[in-house]
Amino acid sequence: MIKKGINMSKALVGFDVGGTKIEIAVLSPQSEVLWRERLATPKGQYDETLNTIAQLLQDALAHLRMALPTRLGLGIPGCLDPQTQWVRGANSQVLNGRPLKADLQNLLHTQVVLENDANCLTLSESVDGAALGMPCVFGVILGTGCGGGLVLDQRIWSGANHIAGEFGHTPLPHFGLRENKVKPCWCGQSNCLERWVSGPAFREDHMESFQEDLDPETIVEAMRAGSAKARQSFELYVDRLARGLAQIVNTIDPSCIVLGGGMSNVDELYPALGAQIEQYAFKKRLQTRIVKAAHGDSSGVRGAAWLSRE
Repeated sequence: MIKKGINMSKALVGFDVGGTKIEIAVLSPQSEVLWRERLATPKGQYDETLNTIAQLLQDALAHLRMALPTRLGLGIPGCLDPQTQWVRGANSQVLNGRPLKADLQNLLHTQVVLENDANCLTLSESVDGAALGMPCVFGVILGTGCGGGLVLDQRIWSGANHIAGEFGHTPLPHFGLRENKVKPCWCGQSNCLERWVSGPAFREDHMESFQEDLDPETIVEAMRAGSAKARQSFELYVDRLARGLAQIVNTIDPSCIVLGGGMSNVDELYPALGAQIEQYAFKKRLQTRIVKAAHGDSSGVRGAAWLSRE
């Protein structure tokens, strides 16, 4: 049931296309969630991915009894190449080399605004989340991959090559400080931060150090229960993440850093990170706030919906 007084012609529609799920959200202009639905991402199937997006849109329009909007927002774990308008750099690699925006516009018969999913998360948190009122916000997704986004005065800054804030594919700073192994990345480079601070990287590092194949949640639970091994893995993870974020502080000097993704739910991360970043940053006694995304795993799709603003 739609609340009285909501003008559905002004509703904002966004999609978050991830490696495991595709989600749609419809927001009112006041940021109230009117509809939200998820379906599993078809593995390695580009055409089926398009059809899943179309199905989600059809379901939402039917449920809300709303007309097809003139613009939709779409967040993906990659970006559009400015020259070719094809997707590149997506860790959902079935999207790479595809004219996703054009294909969706042809299929859905409406304009599509496409952005990196980390940019969408950062936009969401800047508009009505944990970074509300902050002029310069850097967002990081610490999930199956590692992405970054930059928002200035509630506007995404994509850069000339659409890679602004591509945190996960910058190299781990001070490599070798506590590392003795080079890690190749799927992007073709080595020692990208994604290979050191994503959820799978946390699991891999614990396995290599202690021969315990545990998922990140179990490692954190073991740390809370007093495991010295789990504590060591966590502290090393914090140190590496701090090294990466210190470079962001040194180059961008954001007002706020927002963390999203599965690893952002580890509450012990936040008090530990501040001191560690100061250790590596140029400025001590940092004023930069480090916060958890207020909208959790809904931030990406909410940000995608905000993209559809006229």
